[in-house]
Amino acid sequence: MTLDDIDDATAAAAFRRLALHLQQRDDAANIELMGLAGFCRNCLGDWVAEASGGNLDKTRAREAVHGMTAADWKARQPAATPEQLARMEASLRRNEEVRRG
Repeated sequence: MTLDDIDDATAAAAFRRLALHLQQRDDAANIELMGLAGFCRNCLGDWVAEASGGNLDKTRAREAVHGMTAADWKARQPAATPEQLARMEASLRRNEEVRRG
C-alpha cells in the first residue's frame, strides 16, 4: 500500500488530527520540530496553501494549522538557541539530500 491508496476523506481526517495534535502540543516548539523532522507547523501551513490551488494564502493556512494568528503563535515560541538553529540547519540540509535522492 502507498499513500496514493488512501482515499482523500481518510487523508483529510488524519491531517486534521495531526494539526489538532500539534495545536495541543504547543510545548513542541517549531524549532525543535525543524531540527528533528525537517518540518514544522509553518511548513504544514505552507503545504496546505500550496495544495489549495490558490484558494488559501500562507497566512490563512498557517492560522488554521496554528489554531491562532501567526503573530500570536510566534509570541508564544521561545527564542531559539544556537544549538537548535544548528540542528535545524542540519535537518534542512538532510531534506535537500533526501529530495535529490
